[in-house]
Amino acid sequence: MSSSAVSTAASTIVRQVVKGSRSWPHKSPALTKVIENNAPISISQDHDLPMGSWTSDQIRDAVSDHVMLTWAPGKARHNIPIITHGQGPYVFDDKGNKFLDWTSQAVCCNLGYDLPDSVTEATMKQMKNLPFIYGGLGIAEIRARLSKLCGEILPGDLQGMVFPSSGSEANEAAIMAARRYTKKYKVINWYRSYHGGTTNSQQATGDFRRWFGGDHVPGFVKASNPFPLFWDLKGETEEERTQMALNMLEEQVLNEGPDTIALIQFESVVGGGGVLVPPKGYMQGVRAICDKYNILLHCDEVMVGFGRTGKLFGFQHYDGVIPDIVTAAKGISSAALPISMMATRKHIMEAFDEMPLGWGSTYQAHPVAMACAYENVKYLLKNDVIGHVQALAPKFEETMKSISENHPSIKQYRSVGLFGCFDIQTPDGSNPQLQHTAISSAFVAYKKAYTENGLMGLLRPPHLHVAPPLIISESELMDGFERQDKALYALDDALGF
Repeated sequence: MSSSAVSTAASTIVRQVVKGSRSWPHKSPALTKVIENNAPISISQDHDLPMGSWTSDQIRDAVSDHVMLTWAPGKARHNIPIITHGQGPYVFDDKGNKFLDWTSQAVCCNLGYDLPDSVTEATMKQMKNLPFIYGGLGIAEIRARLSKLCGEILPGDLQGMVFPSSGSEANEAAIMAARRYTKKYKVINWYRSYHGGTTNSQQATGDFRRWFGGDHVPGFVKASNPFPLFWDLKGETEEERTQMALNMLEEQVLNEGPDTIALIQFESVVGGGGVLVPPKGYMQGVRAICDKYNILLHCDEVMVGFGRTGKLFGFQHYDGVIPDIVTAAKGISSAALPISMMATRKHIMEAFDEMPLGWGSTYQAHPVAMACAYENVKYLLKNDVIGHVQALAPKFEETMKSISENHPSIKQYRSVGLFGCFDIQTPDGSNPQLQHTAISSAFVAYKKAYTENGLMGLLRPPHLHVAPPLIISESELMDGFERQDKALYALDDALGF
């Protein structure tokens, strides 16, 4: 075949391919695992029984078949106690056992289990009058009231309010607000911090729970806390060590690029990581770094906000520091209903007059949850619950010190307000367990003794948290410490002291 004929044939083929160009022939798989999804609905007659009348076996069967856990392996559900009711700082199980709640559940049941009538009545009234209105379609009076109240109790010009459903969501809103306001994207957080379990807030988290999500969300940078686990900051005095910590943070800002950093997001007091209160002058230095490089400062108050530390908000321990964004949850409703808060300063609020925040949820500003929070906060203020915390705080710290001296397994303790933590050590002074590892036999023995002595609470080895309800009396507080003191002998023995 001549070259011209080959060229003509090739040209023809090309033209034919172009003219006949279509998708490749393909047939998607047919459904073979057919499962009936329109069977008649049939529910157990157990659901017609009055609440509180199920037997323990009925509850256990339902839990075994249908309940999933979140931060613990699912099989642990079989050993979680069945709680029937609460009273004051106590809860009671189906066997009649009475437990003193030694960590306010997840550091959230600040008023214990006897909610003020004002809280329950306002919540029920709101549920009857207007159980829901979508935040973008209508404004309920309670939204205006709670926003005004929070604006009045927060210092400075923190006055722009959003009310999500959880601390994690509040931190999501804060991250989005900071990124959209600054037009920058990086967020700096501490290692050993916790900010939530949703995508951005989980990536902001500095402990092992960040790993569950794959640790691959971009834009988050981790800084070392001024209380390192295994090394010391250089300096002969606390002031010198604090300055070294600030120098490290500023160098990290410079190496990351100040023009890329939207937000420095720190817990004002690190909670789950061990009740870590920044040293004197540190948070003032962080505020100064943010001001110097045009970075927003966010204080996460989800765990300590609304009185836990003896101040309304944890950042109020740091003279002169006003964050640009504050988030809170837990204590805003004393955990009676799921609600949180994100507050911004006036200039940030005003910036969003011309653009959307970029974050939202169906239940943001839920009127029933806001009614609960509104009366809860008013109760805290009118009944001087924070003054009660301040009055008990010296006894709280004194007893933590005494228990530390009584048990060789305790390396050190920290406390602020009614929030404390014991750090545990082995006989050679080393760390007995990191938080991400499975609980060791020594802490299993301690947990058993803790429960047998009538305490209920979170366990985060090598840290032992103490965070009773804020309404606890002095006699109840001392009783709790006596129970913990007894349980700690089991830990001493299990660790080989």
